[in-house]
Amino acid sequence: MKKALITGVTGQDGSYLAELLLSKGYKVYGLTRRTSTVNNERIKHIQDQIELVQGDLLDQSSLSAALVTSKPDEVYNLAAQSFVKTSWNQPVLTGEFTALGVTRLLEAIRTVNPEIKFYQASSSEMFGKVTETPQKETTRFYPRSPYGVAKVYGHYITVNYRESYNIFACSGILFNHESPRRGLEFVTRKITHAVARISLGKQNKLELGGLEPKRDWGFAGDFVEAMWLMLQQEKADDYVISTGENHSVKDFVEAAFSAVGISDWRRYVVANKEEHMRPAEVDYLIGDYSKAKKILGWKPKTNFEQLVKIMVQADLETEKKNNQ
Repeated sequence: MKKALITGVTGQDGSYLAELLLSKGYKVYGLTRRTSTVNNERIKHIQDQIELVQGDLLDQSSLSAALVTSKPDEVYNLAAQSFVKTSWNQPVLTGEFTALGVTRLLEAIRTVNPEIKFYQASSSEMFGKVTETPQKETTRFYPRSPYGVAKVYGHYITVNYRESYNIFACSGILFNHESPRRGLEFVTRKITHAVARISLGKQNKLELGGLEPKRDWGFAGDFVEAMWLMLQQEKADDYVISTGENHSVKDFVEAAFSAVGISDWRRYVVANKEEHMRPAEVDYLIGDYSKAKKILGWKPKTNFEQLVKIMVQADLETEKKNNQ
């Protein structure tokens, strides 16, 4: 039986990846930080099938101990301070988790068992102010937030440990991927949650920043399969994972309201609210996943409209249950 350790197991990607690995017969360990309030909501349906071990990306010895305890064949590093807007308010903490945390984990692997295969969650935010379109593995990075900068560090330290110590270390440069398990602070989930509430008469307005930024949005459940595939190859490498399609925030809003049968969405949306704007915006992201398609045999299964519908429907069901 193969064993895997997932950092960030209680997050969106961690929960989908844990489900996937369990379906493939893995023994799954999840690294969790000790906090005063436990939030295992996303994994509560599989919690009895996975083993949680305590550890923290800020604490080197706890990571080594987690590796000794779990003895994994594969480590998936999905933990980070992952909300871009917060990275301006907490830039140093973001660097500690999202950049140096990767080094601590790689160093733990190097000292405990360098045969462990390692996956690093890189991000399309590393491309930032894009220098070519679409963005691929060779596109120059130009991050536009402390989060993006930290992810670039995490990406290159992964390459460095692969080349310096011959560790099987891969980075997946994942473009935006969403699901009903996305946190409410993220714009996509904020939209679908508000639309569900508006359609049920529980909310009057949806406040947003700019409607113009464009993203390559996919389904998190599809993207975790690519993570697993990367660690099944003979050679460690880095891959862009995306849909190759581009949609604006406005497109997402329109699709969400359309999913509940509301065509005049402008009546409910207040845009360009200053408090929802970033100091430096990333305007246009679209990925070229042809390398992943060719080598991993991976491609997205869920299109944009399906993704928005899935999210709106899930929020509708949750809001209706909250009435009972």
